[in-house]
Amino acid sequence: MAELARLLAAADARQFDAALLREALQHPNAGVRRQAALAAGRIGDPAAVDLLLPGLSDEDAGVQAAAAFALGLLRDTRAVEPLLGLVRGLAPADQGEPQIEAITAIAKIGGAEGERGLREVLAGGGAATVTTRAAAAGLVEAWRLGTRAPVQELLGYVEDPDPSVRWRALYSLARLRAPLAAPQLLSALQDRDPAVRAVALRGLTKALVDTARIDPRAIADRIRPLIDDRDPHVRINALRAIASFRDSALAARVVPLVSDADIGVAVQAETTLGALGGSVAIEALNGRLVAGTFALRRQALIGLAQADSAAGNTSAAAAAADPDWRWRSVTAEAFAASGARARLEGLLGDADGRVVAQALQGLQRIVPASDTSILPRARQLLSHPDPAVRSGAADLLGRAPSVEDVDVLVQAYQRAAGDLFDDAALSAVRALAEIAKASSAGRLRVANRFVAVVPRPADYLVRRLAADQLPDARETWGPAGPIATGRSDAEYRDMARRWLVPALTGQPNPQVTLETDRGTLVIELLPAQAPLTVAAFLGLVERRFFDGSTWHRVVPNFVVQDGDPRGDGWGGPGFVLRDEVNPIRYATGTMGMALSGPDTGGSQFFITHSPQPHLDGTYTVFGRIVSGELVLQAIAMGDRIRSLHR
Repeated sequence: MAELARLLAAADARQFDAALLREALQHPNAGVRRQAALAAGRIGDPAAVDLLLPGLSDEDAGVQAAAAFALGLLRDTRAVEPLLGLVRGLAPADQGEPQIEAITAIAKIGGAEGERGLREVLAGGGAATVTTRAAAAGLVEAWRLGTRAPVQELLGYVEDPDPSVRWRALYSLARLRAPLAAPQLLSALQDRDPAVRAVALRGLTKALVDTARIDPRAIADRIRPLIDDRDPHVRINALRAIASFRDSALAARVVPLVSDADIGVAVQAETTLGALGGSVAIEALNGRLVAGTFALRRQALIGLAQADSAAGNTSAAAAAADPDWRWRSVTAEAFAASGARARLEGLLGDADGRVVAQALQGLQRIVPASDTSILPRARQLLSHPDPAVRSGAADLLGRAPSVEDVDVLVQAYQRAAGDLFDDAALSAVRALAEIAKASSAGRLRVANRFVAVVPRPADYLVRRLAADQLPDARETWGPAGPIATGRSDAEYRDMARRWLVPALTGQPNPQVTLETDRGTLVIELLPAQAPLTVAAFLGLVERRFFDGSTWHRVVPNFVVQDGDPRGDGWGGPGFVLRDEVNPIRYATGTMGMALSGPDTGGSQFFITHSPQPHLDGTYTVFGRIVSGELVLQAIAMGDRIRSLHR
């Protein structure tokens, strides 16, 4: 247990300790060796590559897989050949998690070496062969290679008899937006498997059609029937694809789906009508402004503003006086959708900072960076009591860097010292960095008025940002790490004893019950994968931190998200968690930690509606639904968490 605690502490502090990792990677207990491999990857020091390579030959498959996963996090080309050796050294029938993680790691490493590795694994496969587990992993990870992706090899698998193989190949082709794949994506719209149909639709956008030089009307005609598909995820993706064509003639076909029994389909239908525009869409969206569900009324208002700015602004203006801050915030979203700058600026005086922050986000989208007339108001808002408002104001100033703004940004940085979250401090540093980059005079003033005056920040995220973007801060303040986590050795031992050791010795994982307006979810937590995240989450559960909060973000056929005490996506618990990325994949009902950048987790979590491989290895997985998948699919933005408890 002592060694596990030391590994937790080192990973949490992002402190590379070669002696500790070497000893732990040779520990007689396979569970300890696996945790050591994960820690080495999370710490992120390239010096760990040589320590991890022997783990690819470990007698335990779990250790092999963890070592391969960690090498993928380090992204060092030296690891490609040993990772390929792990795949080559085993007969296809015997391949398992180590080979899957090896191929995933090779794709993450990328470059010419990654391309070579994936082409080797995928070569010769297709409908006439049995797809190995390594090749299956290569199919779904190939998109990570970008322009180096082996498109021709992927095309060889799109007619495989196994729908999971077809899905994987099409997933990468859809994400790559590869023009060569357009015929195969179209053909897959008729696939008997709904997951294959849904993933094919992800790639069939107007942008792909234009690149492939295909008649957009012909493609739209092929997509249209899937709006009535029996599977709601297919209907959602079909609606998204239709929205990309921006053709008002398609609106009549979409209108019936605003009343779909699946809330996600209905919300997406309103979103699509907003993108399509035209009289049919406008009439339908007007009729939805009295919908009884917050999510539907919200999206109808935003969609109407997008489709008809005059009608949308009139309806939004009526909601601007609503006593509920949420509706005033929706008003800001609607004004942004219609491009109503003056109306958004009017909301900057709202009494609720959450509304002001939303208005600022809208202004950032619609006001060009070259238009500096918004900057005087941004300077005033640097003294606003709400940290989210100050963050947005600093971001606006950073778009038009001026030496004259250094002092007000330094004051904004200092004012952020008492905030519950550090976004305002980070935005101030980013804006100062832009000023320093813009001119020698700017760099000198930032160095003299900020770096030389402000003490070395206690916040690791601020130090890391400054080290990345401000050379003078890097020289004056030193390296960003290690992190002062605020935890004692005794606390790490306690977390290892309470959560990690039981998980590694086969005891049942802890579960929590999440009661929502739509029903109940039972979630199994995964301490062996993310012990510090699970410990922090359960601490919040014991405090009943989540009770009464609302699902502030729901994206149909993607995720539901909650855990923000503010209710607008900016809030947190008052502490920050380091990422504990792990090999668990984002399947349907997987629970992950929401982030605004690396190592920024806290209380906000999300749960996936469907598999989302692009999230794998980026966001900490720390739980999964074991009961209540239908409830998950029914959750809408604005619904409540009634209770979250053990």
